Amino acid sequence: MFVLALRSIRRRPGRFLATLLSAFLGAGILMTFNSMHDTAAQDGVDQVSSDTLATAAAVVGGYGTLLVFFAVASTLTVNVRQRTAELELLRCSGATPAQIKRMVVGEAVAVALVGAVLAIGPATLGGRVLLDVFQDSGQVARSVDYSFGPIALMSGLDITLLASAGAAFLAVRRLTRGGRERAGAKRFLTVAALVTGTSAASATFLFSATDETLMAAPAYGAILLSVGFALLSPRLLKGVLDRLPLSGASGWLAVRNLRERAGHLAGILVSLILFTAVSTATLTMQSVDSDAVKASGLVKSVAAKNVETLNLTMVGIIAVFVCVMLVNSLYAATTYRSREFGQQRLAGATPGQVLGVVAAEGVILTVTGVFFGTVAALAGVVPFTVVRTDAVLPDQFLGVWLAMVSVSAAVTLGTSLGTARRVLRTPAVGAVTLAA
Repeated sequence: MFVLALRSIRRRPGRFLATLLSAFLGAGILMTFNSMHDTAAQDGVDQVSSDTLATAAAVVGGYGTLLVFFAVASTLTVNVRQRTAELELLRCSGATPAQIKRMVVGEAVAVALVGAVLAIGPATLGGRVLLDVFQDSGQVARSVDYSFGPIALMSGLDITLLASAGAAFLAVRRLTRGGRERAGAKRFLTVAALVTGTSAASATFLFSATDETLMAAPAYGAILLSVGFALLSPRLLKGVLDRLPLSGASGWLAVRNLRERAGHLAGILVSLILFTAVSTATLTMQSVDSDAVKASGLVKSVAAKNVETLNLTMVGIIAVFVCVMLVNSLYAATTYRSREFGQQRLAGATPGQVLGVVAAEGVILTVTGVFFGTVAALAGVVPFTVVRTDAVLPDQFLGVWLAMVSVSAAVTLGTSLGTARRVLRTPAVGAVTLAA
């Protein structure tokens, strides 16, 4: 089956480009930050510099592992769903579910390995830039030299390959089980994320306004609540669709399409919810804290600078990953609908009407993801603001929120409409014939 996996990659390499890009970015980020462990482990590094480097590597490395898994899982899920007919044909030809799983996992591991190897060079350069940032801000001594060693290399390769294998296994598992899912496990994870997130956000009131770890509890609360909403995304989307007062052909058809494909669109909502919640909550709380420190006339400690640097870095990483996940998922999903678009045009729809349906779908997805992401963000921002400044909703929230919503809408609508325009260039009869 591994030979078959390599043959499949050689025959249609284009279908694996999204997975390759996700693995490349994931491995690059992991190796970039874990090279700080190698740098800190050198002889002659002072304790303050060592702590700064180790903290950056540990925090971003942990989040990076989750992001790699989510990014690769989103692309592989779309890939496997679009190959349902091919994989079913293999089953009918005598392949067992275990053999199909090994083939898909083998494809994912092979592609991830290539992506991780290609990321070594950029990760080395990224690590040098990151060290310069720490040194320019005074968090790391100028005498510390950069080192890219075994910790960075092995963590990048191992985590990327394991995440890719796990994501591929989960993506193909549902198909080989005939569509059956273990709802109990998902329900438990959803409830656990929501309850733990609410508890973490509520625990903010146990801290004092000057506590250096004040931001940790509300930040984790917002993240966990967004994960809980993300796991509920198919149900949340269906609930929104049932209450939409849309009229007209485009609106009616968009709601109908989204309702039928709610499960397939979960990956897109996951990206939107996580991005909105994590970026809005983190940037708002960091802005509130920075303004409070400035108003007090105090100077930030090294630990506070470390937190600020990590927060801004994490938001940047999340933004990149979410954009990759959204673009990959939307591109693949929209391209796969070429036959559907062709049938609509043969039935009398104009290209403009088809684009209108795609735009309506994108708006509904964006509004749904942004709404629940905002709820999760506010669950962290409000307790933090109350404790830190005695206000309820900070002035900085609206500006940050509008910026994050603009990014979400631009990526979602831009990718959907851009891909749909490209697909519509194919004549309707040709699109139906080629996809049949």
